[in-house]
Amino acid sequence: MVKKRILPLTRVHEPMQVEVEVNDGQVTDAWVSGTLFRGFELMLENRDPRDTAIYAQRICGICSTAHAVAGALALEEAYNIQPTPNGSLIRNLIFGSDFIQNHLRQFYVLTLPDYARGPNTSPFRPLLKGDYKIPKNIEEKLYENYWKATEISAKAHQMLAIWGAKAPHQQTILPGGVTEKPTAEKINMFTALLREAEKFVVEKYIPDVYTIAEYYPEYYNIGKGYGNLMSYGLFPSGPGNDKHFKPGIVEKFSRKPSQLDPRKITEEVEHSWYKQDEAQHHPYEEETVPDMDKPQAYSWVKTPLYNNKPFEGGPIARMWINEKYQKGVSVNDRNIARALELKEIINFMYLWLEKLNLGQPTLNKHEPKPTAEGAGLTDSMRGQLGHWVKIKNGRTAHYQIITPSAWNYSPKDKNNRRGPVEEALIGTPVESLDSLIEVGRVIRCFDPCFSCSVHVIKGNRKLDKYLI
Repeated sequence: MVKKRILPLTRVHEPMQVEVEVNDGQVTDAWVSGTLFRGFELMLENRDPRDTAIYAQRICGICSTAHAVAGALALEEAYNIQPTPNGSLIRNLIFGSDFIQNHLRQFYVLTLPDYARGPNTSPFRPLLKGDYKIPKNIEEKLYENYWKATEISAKAHQMLAIWGAKAPHQQTILPGGVTEKPTAEKINMFTALLREAEKFVVEKYIPDVYTIAEYYPEYYNIGKGYGNLMSYGLFPSGPGNDKHFKPGIVEKFSRKPSQLDPRKITEEVEHSWYKQDEAQHHPYEEETVPDMDKPQAYSWVKTPLYNNKPFEGGPIARMWINEKYQKGVSVNDRNIARALELKEIINFMYLWLEKLNLGQPTLNKHEPKPTAEGAGLTDSMRGQLGHWVKIKNGRTAHYQIITPSAWNYSPKDKNNRRGPVEEALIGTPVESLDSLIEVGRVIRCFDPCFSCSVHVIKGNRKLDKYLI
């Protein structure tokens, strides 16, 4: 038995540590750690609640819109208001644009170098040792698309800025809708960029994902995990709670989704660097009290559970729950589901553009309540995202956030049951203990974002460093 630690895990967002136990060429146990404490939940307390949709975006630059949407939804529930139809449509367009840039970067910039060697120059060299199976002529075409994907990702940010003023960290999403108003010029500009993104997704991105799966068919059987999938739903489709991607849960690879009950969401901190009793708490009762010296802890990420069980989220969960992709849950399946989902989202974006009414308001004006509470539940690029707020005397008295990467990359619970990614790593073949490229492939198919996961690492601790 050999233990190996990877710190930092490169080509992911922010500090992440992975430790694996390897026996006879396979991973037999795993510990995934978030090594950064940022304290956003504490920063949001005692502020004007209306700052949330703007301030919370600073949790992450790659998925900032998701936090703006969740923050706005939480206050809309607290204040008992609805966004205007135009406001909801423009939010969806802003959010959809962020999905385009994220999904393309996830595959081309973060994932592709695990499978294809790339140009003989930095940052693709020195080359990590691995089983590179793709012929050189196909690799060259993949990397032509790599560079084009970075251009399309930048244009997706231009699309976002048309309605959100800037990207990342848009400035127009507020409780009640958005401050931006639709015009024919903005719609035409946005549509032109959307068509260019659609062409790339259909002609390049989706085929490239299937190319990787063709040369690495074994990854249909690697990274399966528990088969517990969850989605809060994504993109409102009208008044009420209807969404284009409906919410739900799936247990043990079931093909029949069940109804989601947000009251069953809890967190525990048995193996996280926070002080608290041993009980599980709903986010309305959860606290954030750092404790770096906690002996059994190994991560700043808490352990979210649903009905006392770990659940993963992301494109594979949304596509499975909505019966658009149910071929399997694995490394390849997660990558394919993400690409196919992006085409679905682009199709929706054309519908949202058609429904915009140039003469109607985009913001539902309202009076804040001095005492209230609300939950903002949405899916984001990586999975289910929740913001829970309590307001007293007109100020934010309590704020809790459970991000997708907290669900996916949670540490073990009090029963020593692994988090979803830790479980997905079990059985992963390892050819080189100095490389662990196979571990990286499993990790990256979940699209980790650790700036989101924990909301200080002490410099006096000795850590073995292996780059991957």
